[in-house]
Amino acid sequence: MAQSETLLELIGVGKRYEALGQQTPPPVLHDINLEVTTGQSVAVTGPSGSGKSTLLNLIGGLDQPSEGKVMLGERDLATLDDKALARVRNQEVGFIFQLHHLLPQCTVLENVLIPTLAGGDGAAGAPERAVELLKRVGLEDRMGHRPGEISGGERQRAAVVRALINRPRLLLADEPTGALDRGSSESLTELLVKLNRQEGVTMIVVTHAEDLAARMDRHYRLEAGRLALFEG
Repeated sequence: MAQSETLLELIGVGKRYEALGQQTPPPVLHDINLEVTTGQSVAVTGPSGSGKSTLLNLIGGLDQPSEGKVMLGERDLATLDDKALARVRNQEVGFIFQLHHLLPQCTVLENVLIPTLAGGDGAAGAPERAVELLKRVGLEDRMGHRPGEISGGERQRAAVVRALINRPRLLLADEPTGALDRGSSESLTELLVKLNRQEGVTMIVVTHAEDLAARMDRHYRLEAGRLALFEG
């Protein structure tokens, strides 16, 4: 079997935010080292305030580290200009948040297609792909509905499809089941596992849900700004 290539690598990553009256504020993240291969699924758990969302923002290019490197393929994200970084976020990285952030005035199908409006490789055949994905996640009868007309679980499934529409290499999910009831949470967990396998998309999930974390290939724990492989 061919060895999987490294898609994402964090090398000595640290993050601190400047604070008034403090010469050297304490780091939010300290000496983070992580390697993720193509197609792998990774969970990151840890207490509130441990830096999980900050870590995801650095990986997704929404923020820059204070030290160290975030490498996506052969590129150090901190070296990219704003235009190149925006293209990476639109074309190569898909984001799923705890709150779906669907536009209320648009239908489910229209919401899913929004990321394709910037053009790029993913725009070709986007309407057909959107319909096919929505059918696969059980939303074939909800395409013409607006977010206010469907359930919370259905809104989150639509957000997952939106994140996948441009065929990203990397999918980042920040507490994707956090706002859902138990049944919807279990359904979304199954969906993420299935899409990771079927789409071959690399996935990093920040979550408090231990059952979701247990379904990922690797489970890391972030505490006091330090990341370690979870054993247990």
